[in-house]
Amino acid sequence: MPEPVVSFRGAVRCRRASGPLGLTLIGGTPERPGETTALAFSAAAPAGFPDALEDAVVEHLGANQYRIASPPREWVIAAAAVHLHREIAAQFYRAIPPRTVPAPKRWLSGVAALRALRR
Repeated sequence: MPEPVVSFRGAVRCRRASGPLGLTLIGGTPERPGETTALAFSAAAPAGFPDALEDAVVEHLGANQYRIASPPREWVIAAAAVHLHREIAAQFYRAIPPRTVPAPKRWLSGVAALRALRR
């Protein structure tokens, strides 16, 4: 039974590399709209694999086998490992309260504002 890994929504860029992560799919997902998700495979791209996909779905078939489906085509890739990365910087920085401005800096900016008003 195939196990879903990630479902992309819309355009998906396909990046090839000669290193250990030979194929990376980059795009948005319906689970986290507005955030970029990247799925990297430790294998080369299959022959005839396009530079871009639309609404791609990746499933783990078992025994290092993954299916990449983008209607009307699909590819099976043998990869020893995959790495799923979600860009969470925006969430991270929303969770951290902003740093307070040190008192001397606040006073100097207040003095500068008063001088500007006087002119």
